[in-house]
Amino acid sequence: MRRSKGFTLIEMVIVVAIILIIMAIAVPSFLQSRIAANESGAAATIRTLNSAQISYYSAFPTVGYASTLLSLGGNCTGSTVPSSGSACLIDQDLQTGTRSGYIYTVSNVSGTPAATYNVIGAPTVTGYTGNRNFCSYDDAVVRVSMTPITTCSGTISPQQ
Repeated sequence: MRRSKGFTLIEMVIVVAIILIIMAIAVPSFLQSRIAANESGAAATIRTLNSAQISYYSAFPTVGYASTLLSLGGNCTGSTVPSSGSACLIDQDLQTGTRSGYIYTVSNVSGTPAATYNVIGAPTVTGYTGNRNFCSYDDAVVRVSMTPITTCSGTISPQQ
């Protein structure tokens, strides 16, 4: 009998099984590393928004803190002059409210001029894009919680 060249069906099944085992080990590690990266980015974004709020307050003291992300960003092309409605302090990607698996909101802006604010970052899909929620208010301390945050206050633990 002549032996044909190539792989037998059993050899192919063994190779596919080995590849599936390797994938079963690697995929959860990949997802966890992506969640960790998203969470790290969310904390950095909250810091960026705090800095933008402080700069906004300094630039527009009669207005106080910005009440929307669009006020912190705006159309900042060409010869645009920053204003209280379009301060050009954050990039256009962030002013939409989403970045790297997180949704960001500015809320609880109150006073005339506005003397308080909350910045909240929540994962778009908990357990997939992130596990932790981040927030800050006018004390500029980044705080973290495993449960959704509606109002940021001193009762939420600072990030460590």
